[in-house]
Amino acid sequence: MTDKVHLGHRAKKRFGQNFLNDAMIIDKIVTAIDPKPEDCLVEIGPGLGAITEPVTDIAGHLTVVELDKDLVERLIHHPFLGPKLTVHQGDAMRFDFSTLVEENKKLKVFGNLPYNISTPLLFHLFDYAEHIEHMHFMLQKEVVKRMVASPDCKAYGRLSVMTQYYCHAIPVIEVPPECFKPAPKVDSAVVRLIPKKPEQLRAKCTKILNTVCLEAFNQRRKTIRNSLSNLLTTDDMIELGLDSKARAENLSLDQYIDIANWLYDNKQ
Repeated sequence: MTDKVHLGHRAKKRFGQNFLNDAMIIDKIVTAIDPKPEDCLVEIGPGLGAITEPVTDIAGHLTVVELDKDLVERLIHHPFLGPKLTVHQGDAMRFDFSTLVEENKKLKVFGNLPYNISTPLLFHLFDYAEHIEHMHFMLQKEVVKRMVASPDCKAYGRLSVMTQYYCHAIPVIEVPPECFKPAPKVDSAVVRLIPKKPEQLRAKCTKILNTVCLEAFNQRRKTIRNSLSNLLTTDDMIELGLDSKARAENLSLDQYIDIANWLYDNKQ
């Protein structure tokens, strides 16, 4: 059990805690974040401060959102970090990130996200994309693969479409299990997400876009004539210029947006 204790804190399975402790990887992540004193920096799940400390050394101040009350107490009373932090104890999936925005500034968000909540947390953050300059997250390597996947491959799915709708997604670095304590059972990777400009977001209703993706990829082995039959007839697909024999993974982001906009205009 001692391998689950790091810097005096026992990792809690219910929070999906794995603490990064590789100096070279930490340095590369901080370089990617590129913190500056004038930035509005937000860290989700600072844990034991592996990334928090070098970021605050450069920027001077940082806002953190942490669910674990024990870690919150540790951060608040940390002799060096404490005075440099604004700490919010709570669930990041329910947090209103717009409250952290300062006038004429956007947020730079980063964190080592618990793998068990990474996808819903990403979807929550997409709601605040207009307030964010960029995001850097440590995630399960397979999740990053899905986020950056192109059509016509197995990794391409709802997460690919919705991530790439809101953001430009770029893999930064792969991180093996031995860089953490305790070591997770999966490989990890850091992804850089740069929210797109408002004029690039042409879906008339993102809720409909998400629904189309859910319908399509929930039955991804079927042709879209079957998987999207609750939303579109074969004639509707012909009108949209879609091949009804195609599968969900064969459609591009633009085609999903076109379907969602057509539904918005014709099925309301």
